[in-house]
Amino acid sequence: MIAMLSRAGFACEPFDFRLPGVTSISCDTHKYGGAPKGNQSSPLTSRLRSPFSTGNSTVLYRTRALRSYQYFISPDWSGGVYASPSIAGSRPGALIAGCWATMMHCGESGYISACRSIITAAKRLESCIRHDPELRADLSVIGEPQVTVVAFTSKTLNIYDVADAMSKKGWHLNSLQNPPGMHVAVTLPIVKAVDELVADLKTVVAEEKEKERARVASGLGRKGMAEGTNSALYGVAGSFPDKRIVRDLAGAFLDTLYKA
Repeated sequence: MIAMLSRAGFACEPFDFRLPGVTSISCDTHKYGGAPKGNQSSPLTSRLRSPFSTGNSTVLYRTRALRSYQYFISPDWSGGVYASPSIAGSRPGALIAGCWATMMHCGESGYISACRSIITAAKRLESCIRHDPELRADLSVIGEPQVTVVAFTSKTLNIYDVADAMSKKGWHLNSLQNPPGMHVAVTLPIVKAVDELVADLKTVVAEEKEKERARVASGLGRKGMAEGTNSALYGVAGSFPDKRIVRDLAGAFLDTLYKA
């Protein structure tokens, strides 16, 4: 997506090999490229999958010498010389073929058109949060969005309550911590629904403000403790000064996924 910004007519900071400090560039073609990512066809196959999930990605290096560090070569393997461009193991050719077919179908003009639509929608969302009177008093954009992701937080509301309320309306957005917030990664499906997203966000903000007013009226104070899923995942974890507890809990969760 970022590679198409200037061609789509948007300002773009240098990010590639034109900068002397850039030694490699990676790209997940299954994201904004639209290529197939692979699948988990059943609970059984999902459970048996490697932690390194299948997908389509590319990596470019400034020099051949840098690229050579990626290779895995075993000259003494009992089955003969084993050489792989990365971690040992086979790769699904169907995903590579699907990636090629997708990119050939979209073409440069298709990706430029998609970039123009997506960035326009992202800027509209950012503008609404910054300037709409129903949102700007309670929400604030984090940073200066340059591409497709718009992140925001709130000083007046518990942002995780906002995230959970949006989930109930069918918007499964991404929550953040440090600082608490949430973000929208604008994609083509969101382009067609950005006005609906903004409308639902206005409704949720109004509802959460009313809850805050009720807390104050009842003597409980402002910004009550969020109790939803996002608060459990992000708010509690972010409140621990010692992150070893969080690491232990996350490790125990991963153990349950991969135990026999």
